[in-house]
Amino acid sequence: MPLLTDYTRYDDALRQFEPRRLWDLLDGDRDALNIAHECIDRHAAEPARVAVWLAFADGHDEQLTFQTIAERSAQFAHWLAERGVGKGDRVAIMLEPSLAFYAALFGTMKLGAVAVPLFTLFGPDGVRLRIDDCTPALLLTTAEKAADLDGSAGVPLVVADAGLDAALDRFPATFTVRTRADDMAMYQYTSGTTRDLPTAVKHTHRAIAVVLVAALYGTGIRPGDRFFCPSSPAWGHGLWHGTLAPLALGVRTGTFSGKFDPARLLRALAESGTTNLSAAATHYRMMRTSGAADRFQVKLDKMSFTGEPIDPESLAFAEAAFGTTLCSMYGTTEVGVILVNYPGAPDFVVKPGSLGKPVPGMKVEVQAPDGTRCAPEQIGEIKVWRSGAWFPTKDRGWTDSDGYFYHGGRADDVIISAGWTIGAVEVENTLLKHPAVKEAAVIGVPDATRGQVVKAFIVSDQPASAALIAEVQAFVRTHLSQHEYPRIVAIVPDLPKTPAGKVNRKALRDREATTQA
Repeated sequence: MPLLTDYTRYDDALRQFEPRRLWDLLDGDRDALNIAHECIDRHAAEPARVAVWLAFADGHDEQLTFQTIAERSAQFAHWLAERGVGKGDRVAIMLEPSLAFYAALFGTMKLGAVAVPLFTLFGPDGVRLRIDDCTPALLLTTAEKAADLDGSAGVPLVVADAGLDAALDRFPATFTVRTRADDMAMYQYTSGTTRDLPTAVKHTHRAIAVVLVAALYGTGIRPGDRFFCPSSPAWGHGLWHGTLAPLALGVRTGTFSGKFDPARLLRALAESGTTNLSAAATHYRMMRTSGAADRFQVKLDKMSFTGEPIDPESLAFAEAAFGTTLCSMYGTTEVGVILVNYPGAPDFVVKPGSLGKPVPGMKVEVQAPDGTRCAPEQIGEIKVWRSGAWFPTKDRGWTDSDGYFYHGGRADDVIISAGWTIGAVEVENTLLKHPAVKEAAVIGVPDATRGQVVKAFIVSDQPASAALIAEVQAFVRTHLSQHEYPRIVAIVPDLPKTPAGKVNRKALRDREATTQA
C-alpha cells in the first residue's frame, strides 16, 4: 500500500488519511517506540547522509550526518547512565543548535530520560522558574551561561566544552533503546503564559507519530525535500516541526545558530539549496526589511509560517522573492497544529490572510461564549475537539462561507512578539523586582517589524527619565529573557484597576488603541 508521503493532493489527504497509517512511516509501534531511533538511528546506515545543515551567525556552516549524531548521542546516553541518570529523570539542555545540542537531546531520550530544551536567552529568573518546576538531574549549557547563572539555578551545571567531549569519547558509539511508546520523552515549556509559571507540556515518545500530521499537511514535508526552519528548537515550532518531524521522515533539516540575522538566513537558504522553508512571520518581515533578498538566489517549492498573522507586505514579498505560495500553519503548544494551508497541494486554494482548513481527521470550530457554533463571519473562540470535549485555544477567530478559518486576536493577555509568546505576568513580576518599580503592567502594542512589542507601564517614586527607562529595560533583559524585555516603557502616576483591585490591562489596551488611532 502507498505511504501517506506518496500523496500531495488535498483531496487525497481527505480520502487517504487514517491515524493508523502514520505508523507505516515509523519503525516503532504503539508499544515500543523511541524518538531518537525514529529521528536519527534508523537513517544512519549511509555514513554521508546529512541530517542537519547548521547556519551559524558568525558566517560558517556545518553539516551533521545522521551517523555522527547517532554515535555522539549514544555516547551521551552512556555518559548519563554512568552519572546515575535513569529512566524518567529530566535533563535540561540550554544550548544553541550544535552537535552538542543534538547529542544531548537524542542521547537523553535514548536512555529513557526526559529532555528539557531551554531557550538560550533566558536569564537567571527565567531559568529558575523552569528548573524549579522540572527538577532536572543536571543542566547542560555553555561556559558563558554557566557563569551568568553562577549556581543560582539550583541544579548541577555541566559545560558543553572540550572536557565533556573527552569524557564522551570513552563510551561506545552504539546504544540499545528500550523505551515504550507511552514513556515520557520531553518537557516543552511554552514561551510564556498569563500564569506565574510557564506551562510544561509533557510529551511521550508517541508524540513523534502525532507530529507527522503537521509535517505532512502543515509544512508539506516529503522525501527529497531540503527543509529549513530558523526557529529556536527551545520552542514548539523549531523543535517539533523544524527538527523532529523532518528527521523522522529522513529529510535533511536546516536551522540557525546564534543571534538571528536575515541576510545570513538568506545566504544559508541559497547555499543549502533549501526547497521547503518554515519560519515565523517575523523572519519573513525581517528578510523583507533587510533589503538583502536581491543578493541571493532562493527558489522554494514550499513555504509556511506560524506564530502570528503575517502582514500583507511581507506576504507579497515572500511570494515574489521565493516563487511560491506562503501558507499559514496554526496551532498551540497544548494541542499541536490544527489549521493548515496544505503546502505543495496543487488542488488547495490558499486564501491570503486565512489560517486555512483543519488537518485531516481534526474537528475545529469557532464557538460563541455559550458553546454554540458561530455562523460564518461571526467572531468567537477557536476550539478543537479533543479527548471527547471542546478544548479552547484562547484565540478568537471566524470562518468564511467556504470553511476557511481566520485569526481574530488573542483571547487572553498573552503577547506575541516576533513569533515569541510572552506572558504579561512573568514580565511584570520581573519588573517589580527592580527597586525603583512600585507597580507594573504590561501589554502588547502593534509594531511594524515584530507584530507586537512589549510595552510596560510602571509607577515609580523616582522621576521619569531616559536613564531610568534604560535601567529597567536592561534589568528585565538580564533577569528574565532578552526577547521579553519591554521595548517601550511609560512611567505613569498610577495604573487603572478593576473593582477587585487588580490591574486592568484591558483598560490600558483600550487607551493605547485610542492613542494610536
